[in-house]
Amino acid sequence: PHTGRLALYLLGLQATCPPVSPHRSLVTWLKYYLEKDWRGSQERGHPVTSYYQYGLGVLALCVHRKRVRDQVVQRLLTAQHHGRLGHGGNTVDTEAVLALAFTCLQQRKLVGTELAAKLRLAAHEASRNMTKAQGPDGVIGNIYSTPWALQVFLATGACQTEPAFGQAMAALLENLEAFGTAATMAQALPVLHGHSYLDIASRHCGEEPDTLTPLDMEPLPEVPGNKTVQLVVECPLPWCYDLRLYDRLVPVPAAASLLDVLQAAAALDPREFRFHSQDTPQGPFLTQVLGLEARQEKRNYWQILSASDTPLQMGIAEYRPPDGATITLRLSEW
Repeated sequence: PHTGRLALYLLGLQATCPPVSPHRSLVTWLKYYLEKDWRGSQERGHPVTSYYQYGLGVLALCVHRKRVRDQVVQRLLTAQHHGRLGHGGNTVDTEAVLALAFTCLQQRKLVGTELAAKLRLAAHEASRNMTKAQGPDGVIGNIYSTPWALQVFLATGACQTEPAFGQAMAALLENLEAFGTAATMAQALPVLHGHSYLDIASRHCGEEPDTLTPLDMEPLPEVPGNKTVQLVVECPLPWCYDLRLYDRLVPVPAAASLLDVLQAAAALDPREFRFHSQDTPQGPFLTQVLGLEARQEKRNYWQILSASDTPLQMGIAEYRPPDGATITLRLSEW
């Protein structure tokens, strides 16, 4: 599995209070993947995966009380200091993950005194950046980045003094319907209970009750009627033959998600519109449109925009565009 997915799995496994430690070999594998990523970053100037995944890996190792080489930590500090974490203009989730990893290493005394002081300053700088990234609606970055930012406020203690914390928490409570997958719920639930992922390392598991029970999910209510969505595909990159590659009205049922709209457009004329998506823990992720593939090694991605070039705040399977909406799929660089 990718570094980030294995890191999240290990964090979740540790949070379940396992009676023994059967996942020791998985921690070793994570260290192997991080080392492989480290060697790749020396050649490329950035991690082979991403700073987000690498930060998750460091955080998971720290929660399991495993040291990370000082050179690796220093490289992450340098990337944050020089603003190299970006993806599509939103660096909140990446910087938040690094801030949690820095805070964990410093609090668990897994680094020396001098480096610990640098990590403390970097974590508080990240907390200030979270505040600067907050919009008038209280959202920090986007709705899925907001729980990460809230975890930083909790981990650094800024939640007690930072007004942005209360505003972001209110925004999270207003948008809980956006968190419909296990991975997104896992980011929001600790925050709703006043915790961050750092608290996994200090849990007392001696008398942990077995409270895991199946959740009976109610189906979404049926919405009668139909709607029409304007679907646009743009490629402003120099090597594209045209800016606007597709522009068509797509009729769909009233309850259709954006994923349903894409499937309907492909069904209308497979020669005119085609797309591919990849299943991730956060839900389907758009990877290819009209034969143009978004690839991490090329540092590009399919940006999804609603009205007035506003980046979409939800996944393609969760977002239900209103009747008459215009959705733009734009191949962008980061």
